[in-house]
Amino acid sequence: MMERTQVCIIGAGPAGLLLSHLLHRQGIASIIVEAQTREAIEGTIKAGVLEHPTVELLKQVGVGARMMRDGFEHHGIELAFGGKRHRIDLHELTGGKSIMVYPQHEVIKDLVAAVLANGTTIEFGVSDVSLHDIETTRPSIRYAKGGEPHEIQCDFIAGCDGFHGPSRQAIPAAIRQEHLKVYPCGWFGILCEAPPSSDELIYAQSDRGFVLVSTRTPKIQRMYFQCDPADNVNNWSEDRIWAEFRARLANNEGWALKEGRIFQKGIIAMRSFICETMQHGRLFLAGDSAHIVPPTGAKGLNLAAGDVVVLTRAIRDFYRNGSQAGLDGYSTTALKRVWRGEHFSWFMTTMLHDFEGEDTITRRFRRAQLDYVVSSRAAATSLAENYVGLPFESLD
Repeated sequence: MMERTQVCIIGAGPAGLLLSHLLHRQGIASIIVEAQTREAIEGTIKAGVLEHPTVELLKQVGVGARMMRDGFEHHGIELAFGGKRHRIDLHELTGGKSIMVYPQHEVIKDLVAAVLANGTTIEFGVSDVSLHDIETTRPSIRYAKGGEPHEIQCDFIAGCDGFHGPSRQAIPAAIRQEHLKVYPCGWFGILCEAPPSSDELIYAQSDRGFVLVSTRTPKIQRMYFQCDPADNVNNWSEDRIWAEFRARLANNEGWALKEGRIFQKGIIAMRSFICETMQHGRLFLAGDSAHIVPPTGAKGLNLAAGDVVVLTRAIRDFYRNGSQAGLDGYSTTALKRVWRGEHFSWFMTTMLHDFEGEDTITRRFRRAQLDYVVSSRAAATSLAENYVGLPFESLD
């Protein structure tokens, strides 16, 4: 079966869905192909801290109503160390900006509904996706669905298919400029039935390792502690998990974590990855296919949104004005925000995690940095500005 569209998007994650929706608003047609089922992408529970620019964008393009109703707006975060909690007032330090705690899979549900309401086709459950003729003006993708071969011809391909997808691999290895840092730790994450322990996220540093106290709903909480990435979740009983949280969150203020039945647990790896070659011919990468961040800085989905705003404007200018400038400069423009977000995520990770084998001076440097952030308005403002998110490129 052969189809034709203007932009073929590989991947129905936040990047691909948002790109399709933004293109539709500019009168540009797209088709999305996705390896997983709709139920799988909407049902995979993932963290979600949305920057101020991401929240404003979703509201602007008509997919923010449920987020504003069900999400949790936070005006600050807490840094906990040395037995004390220190609040960073994001709202005051950034001139009234905030963040929204709203899980990524809920963003995906909102975007899938919007894209389908636009009349755009999303082909779920495809396999064997391959990219062809990306160095020509008539690229195409091929895939299988239900045992039948399919092909989509298009003007542009957007590779929004994540780190393991085929899009980045379609760029010749000899010209891909990639950077990778693997951190010697992972995060042990749980979901539990309990009321919130805090009104805002707590980033805690201790001699036993890092902890993040987050939330999902008034009755469901998400929490993490630093662990060996090669550990096994079966080594951790509920009693052992809660004992570890209590030990790492011990404080002199009488505050205690609220505990409850744990119904999900898992370990995630920590790495920083950037493919600076975000385009080749008529192929353009966006989101996790081009860059991965450790979750400490809460940047993953937000960097994807920044990419697709830049790409939407470039494609719009091509069709509207015949201008190639935005397309030619896509990597350069998008990477400015990517590198800033990657650096901030590295900064937060190295400031809050102790790594095995470190010398004592490095650990003291870390504590000095934490002391500086919570005692200096200039340092706190820098953290706050990066945490709430730098502005997107304008679509106007």
